Amino acid sequence: MAAGALWGLVAALETHRGRDRAVRALSYGCQLAGAALPGPAGLPGGLLAASAQLSSCRTVLRLFDDLAMLRHSCSYGLGPEGEDALVRGLSVLCNVANQLYYPCEHLAWAADVGIVRASSRQWWARSTALWGCALLLGILRSLRILFQLRRKLSQHKCTSSPQSQQKLRAQVKAEVLSILMDTADLSNAIHWLPPGFLWAGRFPPWLVGLLGTISSLIGIYQASRGASSEAA
Repeated sequence: MAAGALWGLVAALETHRGRDRAVRALSYGCQLAGAALPGPAGLPGGLLAASAQLSSCRTVLRLFDDLAMLRHSCSYGLGPEGEDALVRGLSVLCNVANQLYYPCEHLAWAADVGIVRASSRQWWARSTALWGCALLLGILRSLRILFQLRRKLSQHKCTSSPQSQQKLRAQVKAEVLSILMDTADLSNAIHWLPPGFLWAGRFPPWLVGLLGTISSLIGIYQASRGASSEAA
């Protein structure tokens, strides 16, 4: 069993998405630990520096994500006809926001390194705002799906099979976790927006690290559950 888990971890780290999840969790974990430990120098400072470098690594790797996102958006299109209209609309808007996020972030990165002459601060703010919009749309979509699932559970409580009810409960759990994950990320996204909007710029570093770590661990858990379901 331990060997299977080890090989599963190795297989995940060999994929771009799996490695990104690991780097993300490590980056936020380093920020949480570095901000929580006393003293700005020594180990705390090293952990914060490592967190910043890991975050920069993820930014560079996202330079190649545009086409993957475009393929996902095109494959989804306007959504399957049998799906709820509100869920389809929210999903399409979420895909649009995510698609626009990447070029904005690329321009911000290019301005930071001096490739283009532009204000990187403005492009970082735009990319963060688009990320926040995508997260908010994802939360609304999950809430809509959660409402539908709970209604199905109450309507078919006595008529559906135990296996069907178990499947619905698993879907409910997945949507609740998605809401928690997106809410944690949305809180950080608002924090990184220009000051003056809600709680922008007011989070201490340890809280940013904590929220990011929670979100990352939920994402890793969901990915592992999804891989287990596919294997079964």
